[in-house]
Amino acid sequence: MKVLPAIGIGDLVFGMKTKDVEQVLGKPNKAFEDEDGNKVYLYNAYKARLTFYADEDFKFGYVICTHPKLELSGIKLFNENAEKVKKELTAKGMPIWEEDDIDTMTRLFNEKNWLTLVAEYEEIICVELGATIDKSDNFVWKFKK
Repeated sequence: MKVLPAIGIGDLVFGMKTKDVEQVLGKPNKAFEDEDGNKVYLYNAYKARLTFYADEDFKFGYVICTHPKLELSGIKLFNENAEKVKKELTAKGMPIWEEDDIDTMTRLFNEKNWLTLVAEYEEIICVELGATIDKSDNFVWKFKK
C-alpha cells in the first residue's frame, strides 16, 4: 500500500467523504465518534484507522496505518530501520524531520507532508498521515468530485 504525502494512502484521497471511502473499501469493520465529534472508521484488512473531521463537513483528513506492505517513494516502511528510512527519504527530497523519543518509541515527523513514522526498538511500526494545511491555516483537500 502506497503512502502518498499530501494526497492520501492507497486509493484514498484526502477530502473524500465517508460514502466515497465506502465505495473504495466497503463498509468499515467498526465506526465510532471520537471525543471531538469526528467520525472514525476502522478497516481491519488494511490495518487502518481513518478520521473524518466534523468541522470540515466530515472529510477524510487523517490516517493511522500499520499495514505490513506500506511503502513511500518506493521505500518499504514496515519493520524497517527508522534511521535508514529517514536517510533514504531525505535523499529523495524529504529533508526536514523532527524527532521525539519516548521510552522505546521514536516518532519522526515531517511537517511539510504532515507525515509521522512511528518506530519502536528502532523499527517502523506505524505511519500517520494527514491532509496538509496551507499558509492561511486551511486544509488542502486533494479529492475533487
